[in-house]
Amino acid sequence: MTLDWLKPEVILGTTMYAVIGVVIFWISFIVVDKITPYKLWEELVEHKNLALAIVVGAMCISIGNIVAAAIHG
Repeated sequence: MTLDWLKPEVILGTTMYAVIGVVIFWISFIVVDKITPYKLWEELVEHKNLALAIVVGAMCISIGNIVAAAIHG
């Protein structure tokens, strides 16, 4: 059994895809935060808005799926 996943180029590629995915995800969260009429983080943390938390969670899952599909090819 070969351990192809332990090759340095595979580890580097995986790490780069993960970093790119997280950066794209964070940028998209910031964009959504800017286009909404209120501050998402403030509403979630300080005001404990559960409905908004569910919407933001769904948005996070959706953006994550889009980034994963784009990386997977």
